[in-house]
Amino acid sequence: RERLQAYVHSQEYWEVHQVYEEGGFSGAGLNRPALQAMLTDIARGEIDCVLAYKIDRLTRNQRDFYWLIDCFEQYKVSFISVTQHFDTSNAMGRLLRNILLDFAQFEREMTSERTRDKMEQRVQKGYWNGGNPPFGYRSQDRKLVTHPEEAEIVRLIFKIFISSGSLAKVRQELKARGLKTRKGMEWSKTSIDNVIRNPVYIGKLRYRGQTYPGQHEPILEEGLFLRSQAMHKTEVHVSTRIKRPFLLRGLLRCEDCGSMMTPHYTKKKTKDGHRFYFYYCCSKTMHYDKSVCKVRRVGAEEVENLVIEDIGKLISNSNLLISSIEQLNHGHDHQLEPLKREEKQLQSRSRELEKQANN
Repeated sequence: RERLQAYVHSQEYWEVHQVYEEGGFSGAGLNRPALQAMLTDIARGEIDCVLAYKIDRLTRNQRDFYWLIDCFEQYKVSFISVTQHFDTSNAMGRLLRNILLDFAQFEREMTSERTRDKMEQRVQKGYWNGGNPPFGYRSQDRKLVTHPEEAEIVRLIFKIFISSGSLAKVRQELKARGLKTRKGMEWSKTSIDNVIRNPVYIGKLRYRGQTYPGQHEPILEEGLFLRSQAMHKTEVHVSTRIKRPFLLRGLLRCEDCGSMMTPHYTKKKTKDGHRFYFYYCCSKTMHYDKSVCKVRRVGAEEVENLVIEDIGKLISNSNLLISSIEQLNHGHDHQLEPLKREEKQLQSRSRELEKQANN
């Protein structure tokens, strides 16, 4: 900050509009509060020049940097790196800028690789790499320590699952006993499944698809855990490849709870073999149970026929069809305007880079 302010004072008639500081945010992306605030001020015409201590303080990504430079040029805003003197108005200055940016991106990628290697070395030695500790443990001095109350719930989950073989029954039992997750929410089938699949409860750590012995105290006996895994595999149903297309996949939402309606089917035995019944099921009921939603599921053919019928009515009414299309196109055109402007800027920038490459 001192170097930037000193540079401003050395220039005649310059004044500081605002200092945009971002502690704890990586320069790898553009989704940073101070940077977004600066771009907003630029769009308002409140800034004539952007100063940075080094070019990698603005961004460490080539694509993002070119996008920012195009944005600066659009609003006639200059960019100056105080400690790296270059003039982007000539080819040599732009070449120097690109070289510096390449090194900044190289440094970021090398840092990322070293971090991954260090984390892998730690987990190979049995150390916890941080983050949210799994249910049943707490993080203390970068190590996993057993949480007595949560550990009892973990043992109960495995006990009920081994005796029943059903995630739904485990959830029902936990709900009946008033046992909830760490965040105070009811257990879902997915969260129970994550507990049952996690080898951390037998003293092991999982990292990037590999399992390593950990230094933390196990909550379960290994034989009990392996038995639950074997039961889990037998409970997995072999998926039948259904050729029927679900026309409203990803389009339907439950009116009662707002969840997405997921395509589903059931198979029942008949005298002639099997018969399939197709539904759109509320995804919330699939994760919890039928009591959380009033809608639960709707017949696929019934709801699809209703939509097809409405589309038929729309097509048969030319005036209504034309007005609907115009309304939709107007909304899309409004959304496409900024994208078209960005496309022109990128095409212009691409031609400029091709010219530099040819030179």
